Amino acid sequence: MEVLSSRVLLRPRDPARSRRFYAETLGLAVYREFGPPEHPGVVFFLGQGFLELSGSSQEAATTGMRLWLQVRDAAQEEKRLREAGVTVLREARQEPWGLIEAWIADPDGHHIALVQVPDDHPLRRDPR
Repeated sequence: MEVLSSRVLLRPRDPARSRRFYAETLGLAVYREFGPPEHPGVVFFLGQGFLELSGSSQEAATTGMRLWLQVRDAAQEEKRLREAGVTVLREARQEPWGLIEAWIADPDGHHIALVQVPDDHPLRRDPR
């Protein structure tokens, strides 16, 4: 299979609330918007990937789905988001594998990992 593009699709319970969370609270940049003005879909940049919010669903957030977002400073982002009223599931701390991770939840309860790669971590030196 030759994958030409990909994105994660979320069907939020309250699309307007989730659009505000991802655009304003997290500060993700918009790649494109589409659909009717009364029910727009939006695709956000996620580093080298995309996150699409479109449609809606009354189903609970699935516990198996996680977003993994690499950030420059996980503790700083955790503090900023906590002050903005975001649910912090776990404070930033260094994991046994060397990455620094904080966990937050979006308005529907989807878990989002904020991951920092320390300067001395092997991922920084991997020649691939």
